[in-house]
Amino acid sequence: MKRRTGLLAAAVVAVLASLLAASADAAPAQRAAAGQNCKSTLKIAFVTPLTGGAAFLGQEQLTWARYAVKTLAPKLGLKVQLITGDTPVEQGPAPAQSLAQKFVADKKVVAIIGPSTSGAVAASSQTYFEAKLAHISPSATRTSLTKGATKEATPAFFRVVPDDGIQGPNDAKFMVDKLKVKKVVVLDFQEPYSQGLAGQVETYLKSKGVDVTHLSIANTVTDFSSFVTKVPNDADIVFFPTQKPEDAQTFAQQLIEQGKKAHVFGGDGSNGPGKFKAPGSYVSNFAAPISLFPYNKSIIAGWQKDNAGKEVGSFGPPTYGAVQVALNAIKLACAGGKGTVTRAAVFHNVKKGAHIKNWILGGNFQFSTKTNDPLNGKFYIFQIQSNGDYKLVQ
Repeated sequence: MKRRTGLLAAAVVAVLASLLAASADAAPAQRAAAGQNCKSTLKIAFVTPLTGGAAFLGQEQLTWARYAVKTLAPKLGLKVQLITGDTPVEQGPAPAQSLAQKFVADKKVVAIIGPSTSGAVAASSQTYFEAKLAHISPSATRTSLTKGATKEATPAFFRVVPDDGIQGPNDAKFMVDKLKVKKVVVLDFQEPYSQGLAGQVETYLKSKGVDVTHLSIANTVTDFSSFVTKVPNDADIVFFPTQKPEDAQTFAQQLIEQGKKAHVFGGDGSNGPGKFKAPGSYVSNFAAPISLFPYNKSIIAGWQKDNAGKEVGSFGPPTYGAVQVALNAIKLACAGGKGTVTRAAVFHNVKKGAHIKNWILGGNFQFSTKTNDPLNGKFYIFQIQSNGDYKLVQ
């Protein structure tokens, strides 16, 4: 009897220990569900290509993300740490997927800036959505992320720049109306960004009776001479929607070497002064020069002080805006949570906090009521001058 009693007692102790252990394991999850203290240091993760062919884009964006956190968070009474994740475009979706899992696991992360590229968004949006973690991109423009019968991104995805459904027809209309094109070569680089944008341009051009030749090139190609030979001698434009401006420069040089008359017309991913500088070429982008708006003077001066010797590009300012949207949402979530913030509350407040006057890209900003795209977004077109400068032509 004593032995049986002893065994029973031991079993009771084991069960109690198991319950206590389970309770201890559940405590962090319960605290996470209850939210983070708004007076603690919260984390925003920035997902962008920091290495590889599109590193110029990510590195520029990172300087503006850091500047936005440094200058805007204190004004909102927030302490925010910016952490980063690298998604080289050459490596496909895998880095974005693993980073999403990493940042979801870090309970201090309450919002994501990015991913910066469309393929990375499509690869990771479901993971963020399941964690109720809003991700706000400063540069992912693929139309099907937010529009169409089968959307590639979830409701957790927001972007502060217009999509290729605006960019493609806008670029093509400029070619038809202003450049009077008759024959155009459209390229894609076998990845989501270029395929979507190329399709938009091609559809519009064909609807206007323009003769279109479509070529598809692997994203890893760096010598385009064999493709340049396929460009008709009388082609007016080669539409080149790359995410590597140095490739647009190479293609433009090889057109000249082979005696072709066509000029390169790059999408927003080609926008890289100093890298793509072939005179006569065209580039479209989702941002006008922010110096056009007087209220940006102090922002530009502050950024330049922190980034001596660097020029204000087109990809950085939208990142400042994306961080501003995220911080406003966090502030609203903190107010509603009476000092605590959850990811779900930030997600819920993204659109509410995105009514911003004197938007860094011009005018006032807010999201569309129909999609998570900016209301009345537009693209701008530049022509590269003989000295390499980008002149705004539309």
